[in-house]
Amino acid sequence: MKATPVKRAFKYRFSPTDAQAAELLRTFGCVRKVYNMALAARTEAWTRQQRVNYNATSAMLTAWKKTEDLAYLNHVSSVPLQQCLRHLQAAFSNFFAKRARYPRFKSRRKSRASAEYTSSAFRFRDGRLYLAKMSEPLDILWSRPLPQGARPSTVTVSRDSAGRWFVSMLCEDASVKPLPPADAAVGIDAGLHHLVTLSTGEKISNPRHERRDRSRLAKAQRALSRRSRGNGTNRAKARRKVARIHAQIADRRRDALHKLTTRLVRENQTLVIEDLTVRNMVKNSSLARAISDAAWSELRTMLEYKCAWYGRNLVAVDRWFPSSRLCSDCGALQGRMPLSVRTWTCACGTTHDRDVNAAKNLLAAGLAVSVCGAGVRPQRETSRTGQSATKQKPSQREP
Repeated sequence: MKATPVKRAFKYRFSPTDAQAAELLRTFGCVRKVYNMALAARTEAWTRQQRVNYNATSAMLTAWKKTEDLAYLNHVSSVPLQQCLRHLQAAFSNFFAKRARYPRFKSRRKSRASAEYTSSAFRFRDGRLYLAKMSEPLDILWSRPLPQGARPSTVTVSRDSAGRWFVSMLCEDASVKPLPPADAAVGIDAGLHHLVTLSTGEKISNPRHERRDRSRLAKAQRALSRRSRGNGTNRAKARRKVARIHAQIADRRRDALHKLTTRLVRENQTLVIEDLTVRNMVKNSSLARAISDAAWSELRTMLEYKCAWYGRNLVAVDRWFPSSRLCSDCGALQGRMPLSVRTWTCACGTTHDRDVNAAKNLLAAGLAVSVCGAGVRPQRETSRTGQSATKQKPSQREP
């Protein structure tokens, strides 16, 4: 089967020289400044019911560079500045399409420091990457090779809160090929006690990466809270220590999710998940920490693009589908079921494990959706009071 090249980002760590670090930090600051100024201009125009698009902000950038106060914008490459305006335009497009919230201003401390270079602002030759305004190549740690013959179309340089430098190269990868068709299909029920429960009865334990380092993280955070606020060196060191612990937790979590999702995609032709609204569920203060540590959104994102790469089918069942309370054998719908009930017996005599039963029901609903059409979704049942009677509130989400 002939493979269609896919756009794939390859991310590597690198160690910049002092001159390169200074140039990149200067570029990050200018990108943040231009983004915030353009966002402020577009927000002000929004209040006056005027429309400002990318072309208008690009003209504003040209005018800003000519002023005395913003003349320093001329000292960095113009490509990252133009790219940040394109990113702002994409953010507004997502907002108007109701795919995202209104764009927010970038913070020097909290926002991700990054700059994107297009092909006119970098050179990639003989395995060496040269960025604009730099005479020396980046010292990249090549943890894996780029696809043979691949040429980066864009390069994104970033620095995380732990002080680590990364470069991400977007290339066309022709090595990604659809996998041979598989006969298996699986329903996946996400939880907290077990990260996922499969319709086959298998339960994948939740590694709880954040809980493993909770005492070490708390100790570092207490040390940070004792440092006087400001730009002192000791506070900066304490902040980096906290950030490094968070980075280690995130790296372990991402690695485990990659292994799990790759295995599920390789073994099954159709994967059925539940369309959870994680953003609303984390509003529950008693479960927010555990839900964030489980990273259900990242799990779904990985499944989505890996299924698209390898020719698999991913079906998302409506979140109001009563998967836990529906008997997977006879189809009888049970009454309200407390979270403490982990096993229950139906009137037909079948005893169900709550999570396994939910996964089986998700699989059946997902296969019905695949047969009837992608637009078919299980409807939510409404009680006489007008409130949903088929799904418990996020605060009562089963672990």
